[in-house]
Amino acid sequence: MRFMMKIRFPVDTGNEALKDPEFGAKIQHLLTDMNAEAAYFTTVEGQRGGYVVVDVAEASRIPALAEPWFHWLEADVEFVPVMLPQDLGAAGDGIEAAVREWAT
Repeated sequence: MRFMMKIRFPVDTGNEALKDPEFGAKIQHLLTDMNAEAAYFTTVEGQRGGYVVVDVAEASRIPALAEPWFHWLEADVEFVPVMLPQDLGAAGDGIEAAVREWAT
């Protein structure tokens, strides 16, 4: 299942991390280890952060994806399930059934 990880880390922690000349290489290494499909860095709720898209085959893998962010950047991490357009297209029968049963 594909998830978008919402990552937000404190300004103070980010300030310290950015002093490390290897910061960019560490982020790249982490994203590679996670097998990230995409990563977008921006402000999240007024702090540094970003959104990382990962495909998670088993729920047991979620802690391994979150822990580096918790430990390294003291980040808040949320996992939000997301779909590609073809996933939404494949959901058509289920959507139609739910509409038939629940729409008024």
